Amino acid sequence: MSDLPSPGAALATLEARVRRDLSLIDYPSRAWTRPVSRGDESVLDVAIIGAGQGGLATAFALSRLKIDNVRVFDRAPQGGEGPWTTFARMLTLRTPKHVTGPDGGVPSLTPRSWYEARYGAEAWAALDKISRQDWQAYLDWFRQVLALPVQNDRTLTGIEPDNGLLKLGFSDTDGRRSSCLARKVVLATGIDGGGQWYVPPSIRAAIPRERYRHTSQAQSLDFATLRGKRVGVLGAGASAFDNAATALEAGAASVALCVRRGDIPRVNPYRWMENTGFLGHFASLPDLQKWRFMTRIYDLNQPPPQETFWRCRRFEQFSVHTGCPWHDTRMVGDDIVVRTPKGDMVFDFLIVGTGFATDLALRPETAALAGRVALWRDRFSPPVGEEHVLLGAHPYLGEGFEFLPREPGNEHESYLRDIHNFTFSAMPSMGLSGASISGMRFGVDRLARTIARDLFVRDGDWHLRSLLDYSSVELFSLDRPPV
Repeated sequence: MSDLPSPGAALATLEARVRRDLSLIDYPSRAWTRPVSRGDESVLDVAIIGAGQGGLATAFALSRLKIDNVRVFDRAPQGGEGPWTTFARMLTLRTPKHVTGPDGGVPSLTPRSWYEARYGAEAWAALDKISRQDWQAYLDWFRQVLALPVQNDRTLTGIEPDNGLLKLGFSDTDGRRSSCLARKVVLATGIDGGGQWYVPPSIRAAIPRERYRHTSQAQSLDFATLRGKRVGVLGAGASAFDNAATALEAGAASVALCVRRGDIPRVNPYRWMENTGFLGHFASLPDLQKWRFMTRIYDLNQPPPQETFWRCRRFEQFSVHTGCPWHDTRMVGDDIVVRTPKGDMVFDFLIVGTGFATDLALRPETAALAGRVALWRDRFSPPVGEEHVLLGAHPYLGEGFEFLPREPGNEHESYLRDIHNFTFSAMPSMGLSGASISGMRFGVDRLARTIARDLFVRDGDWHLRSLLDYSSVELFSLDRPPV
């Protein structure tokens, strides 16, 4: 019989430790932001869009700074936030297990503390990487133990300025509309939060919707239906390989993975980026150096992990075709025919792992802002020969992830600075931070402190009046002390 306490008892003990740890570092302990209302409606200090790892971590970081008038909104039902139990098809995270996540440096809140409480210290020692299901369970626990203020089934439909505030519109799955006012907004909407998942037009226009899926739509695909089918996969990234492996494991007759490049990416720049200098201070570099760092990082791309490649390679019916872009696709009878430089290829089903397009106009919540937000191509001209169309399409952000007006000094659009872009599209400006576990420790701290600074400075006169009115007596007697 095991001497380990039950997972329930161990987690209860851990949760008590979390509460004690937070009480030990709870200084200063009182809320300090100015209450704001509009008529009968209270105004949020911060509205966070997205209750995945980035949104939850930001809410916790703000609470540590005693900014408690915060609400987190997510379009998914509880437990379905982010990719981990929806469309992700990897077996484990790609991040090394020792990387800390939303914990904010509190040891009892780390993934390791949770994992050991649930499975035991020996299980952690034997673990290679955390499974995606366990990562979601950890995030669910993190949200619960901290009682973070999340509202699910709220899809952000738009943001507009409203007399010095931001008005946010929402809809739910029943089509009901609602709105709220906030002083600050954080967009923590994940890897595609700066645009949308991309399917080449030649596929969208020529192939029936039931005959292909983007890897981001894998939750809507019953992979068992691919048994005995010829499957074509487009893409060289980890998600393309993840979905190829899932199709093979479901019994696909063949899976051909096609890569535009002449070779599969081998070097993972993310592992290089995981150092305190880069993670903590990339955002302070001059633009030219940022551009050159990101050109190298984006051009290297991220390879599939070795275990993911082997997951595919163990199947005889798996093949990789490099230097094999898809020029066009068409239906010939019931067959999907793909034209490539290596000749026509014939499939029954397509899986598209072509990533995402960065364009704020493609997202309903930011479409109205898209023409006003500064992009890298608006603020930076690279040297001749160093142009990069993809980087130029990313938002050019301020030091705390805030959007900037396309026209510098345009005070009519200064409200954009109150919208903080904590998505993957922040990367050229801020480095590895938004939508990344590896950069979360540094990015969340910078984001939360910027928001706190902005709120305090904006209300400087109010805080000064509070000081001038302050009359709490601490020295209450000039007599001799009592015996």
